[in-house]
Amino acid sequence: MMGDWQAMLADAKAFAAKREIFDREGYVLFESVLDPEMIGDIRNALAPYLAADIAGRNDFEGLKTNRIYAMLAKGRMFADLACHPLALAFAEADLGKECLLSACLAINIHPGETVQPWHYDDSHYRLPRPRQSLGVSAFWAIDETTELNGATEIIPGSHIWPEQNLPGGNTLATFSDKRMRSVEEDPGAREDSIQVTMLPGSLMLAKGTLWHRGGANRSDKSRMIITPQYCPGWTRQLENMALAVEPKIAANLPARAQQLIGYSIHPPFMGYVDGMHPTRLLTRA
Repeated sequence: MMGDWQAMLADAKAFAAKREIFDREGYVLFESVLDPEMIGDIRNALAPYLAADIAGRNDFEGLKTNRIYAMLAKGRMFADLACHPLALAFAEADLGKECLLSACLAINIHPGETVQPWHYDDSHYRLPRPRQSLGVSAFWAIDETTELNGATEIIPGSHIWPEQNLPGGNTLATFSDKRMRSVEEDPGAREDSIQVTMLPGSLMLAKGTLWHRGGANRSDKSRMIITPQYCPGWTRQLENMALAVEPKIAANLPARAQQLIGYSIHPPFMGYVDGMHPTRLLTRA
């Protein structure tokens, strides 16, 4: 039986209507996209990495947050998630068919974690705003996200703002800030922001220029999301996928996942290896 999101993708007018919302608000939400079995598989695959309980290194990563990187090297289901047709439909529409996977990580926020600084995900390109977005970020809820446990907070419509920073926003100093703050402390509180609460398996898509942040976790349980982030094929990825995913692992990924991590060509020939298409290397892996 076709789900609501599948029916939307199959209907050009319905997809165009959702894209209009995406273009206007900077984000769009789809409820309960993943089935419980896949959510269970994801939790099981991540369990050993979460058990290591490696905390973030600064205020941006979160001193009471686990971040798991190089996801496509840690399980086939993460490649499937990065290639999910719903997320890719919006990424390709915004960024082109040759878009790449810029990053893919799990974010597990523990009780007592404070609000994250305001930021937008394509800020590393350091181009003046306002401008066209150079990214699409997917936020997959693995746990239910609530106002209490730190659901992602966004400012609707802020993707077209000219501001380069906001009060309580991310700066270079954030990455060396290791101060433990109170969970109630909020230097960036705003009246125009909302928290996007989601049931497990739900998906929020956000433009790379949308101002957002992780919420404070005032509950007694952790909450986890996975965020594949996409960029145009002519830009540099945040994570060095060629090193994060070894060729012997990449060789066994779906073809679309191989393309997303960089085994692809952006016309006319950006991305070649020794004058040839990079997938030729995978036959030797």
